Amino acid sequence: MNEIRNIAIIAHVDHGKTTLVDAMLKQTHTFRDNQKEMGQTLIMDSSSQERERGITILAKNTSVFYKDTKINIIDTPGHADFGGEVERTINMADGAILLVDAAEGPLPQTKFVLKKALERDLKIIVIINKIDKKDSRPQAVLSDVESLFLDLATEESSLEFVTLYAVGRHGKVFAELPEQYDENTPGDLSILFETILEEVPNAVQEPNEPFQMLVSTLDNDQYVGKLCIGKVRRGQLKQNSNLALVENDQLLGTYKAQKLYTYEGLKQVETEVITSGDIVAIAGVSKMTIGQTVCSPDKIESMPTIKVEEPTIKITIGANTSPFKGREGIYTTSRQIRERLLKEKQTNIGLKIEDEPSSNKLVVYGRGELHLSVLIENLRREGYEMEISRPQVIYKKIDGQTYEPYEEVTIEVDREYNGVVSEEMGKRKAVTLDIVDDPSRSTIRSVYKISSQNFLGSRNTLLTNTRGTAQINSYLLGYEPASVKIGAFRSGALVATDSGLTLTYGLVNAQQRGVLFVGSGIEIYEGMVVGIANQPNDIEVNVCKGKHLSNNRSKGEGTSIPLTPHTVLSLEQYLDLIADDEYLEVTPKNLRLRKHYLQKTERRVAKRSGR
Repeated sequence: MNEIRNIAIIAHVDHGKTTLVDAMLKQTHTFRDNQKEMGQTLIMDSSSQERERGITILAKNTSVFYKDTKINIIDTPGHADFGGEVERTINMADGAILLVDAAEGPLPQTKFVLKKALERDLKIIVIINKIDKKDSRPQAVLSDVESLFLDLATEESSLEFVTLYAVGRHGKVFAELPEQYDENTPGDLSILFETILEEVPNAVQEPNEPFQMLVSTLDNDQYVGKLCIGKVRRGQLKQNSNLALVENDQLLGTYKAQKLYTYEGLKQVETEVITSGDIVAIAGVSKMTIGQTVCSPDKIESMPTIKVEEPTIKITIGANTSPFKGREGIYTTSRQIRERLLKEKQTNIGLKIEDEPSSNKLVVYGRGELHLSVLIENLRREGYEMEISRPQVIYKKIDGQTYEPYEEVTIEVDREYNGVVSEEMGKRKAVTLDIVDDPSRSTIRSVYKISSQNFLGSRNTLLTNTRGTAQINSYLLGYEPASVKIGAFRSGALVATDSGLTLTYGLVNAQQRGVLFVGSGIEIYEGMVVGIANQPNDIEVNVCKGKHLSNNRSKGEGTSIPLTPHTVLSLEQYLDLIADDEYLEVTPKNLRLRKHYLQKTERRVAKRSGR
């Protein structure tokens, strides 16, 4: 190929990024008319978690052909927790499409992904998407985008960008904003493709120089083993040619390129030669990591490594130690969990993993609660059984002073719930940065600055208090001197005193003391947290207790109280709730909260000794 364009699609969560990629694939006839993909949506979101959550988690690349030009498209995550995916793949692009919702405008993740693109000096094409929304305000949103560029750009040339308007779900892009839009308004993606060809530079550079490529991601093929994936910076490589693996200009080993692959649509296609500018996969380099360089042995020269922002939150993961250990999982030992996490570390560069010195557990560092919850959910779906500690913020020592991470939190909520949001954020010592109260909209958007430590565990409370309507987004601002840590916001726990099956009688008595997490007929164990108390301290309850019976009738007959349906929590909600003296037991079938010390006497001794 003499003409190649490599472009990343960047946007805030749910602004229509993956939907636009769907339309690009379909309108370039990447699939035959009778292929199943022609009737699908969110084609690029292939994993089960991506489809369930409605977000992109893993960056992926595909390609289309337009007017004899190959366009490689990199679909990146829109959430800052998956910034490692953005950082490792954006270096493969020469341009970026910034997609912004015509109603919501730029949000925290928009700022995050745009900052990364501008740091790479990518040519930006702005698309104001979803102009068909009833509350769309494209001109005002464009003004907000321009302000964002002014805040983030370090070069004057970055302020010059083309703006297009789109309805991604209809596969239509316009150079000018239509005066009136409906489904019958004529249009397609031709203008977008033409703009890409005009604005994004040709990726084919130095085709006759010695081969060089930065390893941006790894994959595994069941037949040929490890694949290193990246953009060829210069030269070309033929099958069975020799390759050098280098880092910091030091030779790490020489290998043979056993198989070469390029991308056509969603498929990897084997080829005999790969060329400058293309995004490709190479098999044959058995030992490598993301950020290293593969190049011609004739010119040993490494490319700059991928810079990744440091994690801000950590948890410990270890083998399950509850009385139910080994019942529900396939992989239950510390060794199996360690091997899986170390394998994850090879491709998930936003993660950092260390041994916990005092145990067989591992300390896992991540970019946020969502980042870690996706990892844990993947492990449990694969059959792993483990116990998780409470998430903790990572502090830094700078010049002898303790620093902690601060976040910019944007919360959009219906007007009737704005008061409860303000009250909750006030309790957590958040500083209000901005309030957007547009009379034409039914929601109010508030922007706060808050320490990550004080923000931890707030999402569940905010969603509960707003009946699940709050939209919460955060953006890491950086580290500042640590503030005074505020006390715990969660009430005490309802702790089971007995093991066995839960009974309605015991549950009815317990529900008067708090909110239950278990229903009737559930097997539990002593020390398991079966609910949240309505007071600050833990309350011990016997939810396995049944009615006492006399010879004639049951005692208490005629005084029945209905059992309130129990609360079912998600993994993220449990991560928000874990206290310092608790673990979350995670298995393929269940999530259970439990105390570190299961027996009452052990807990009392631990409390007195400060453990």
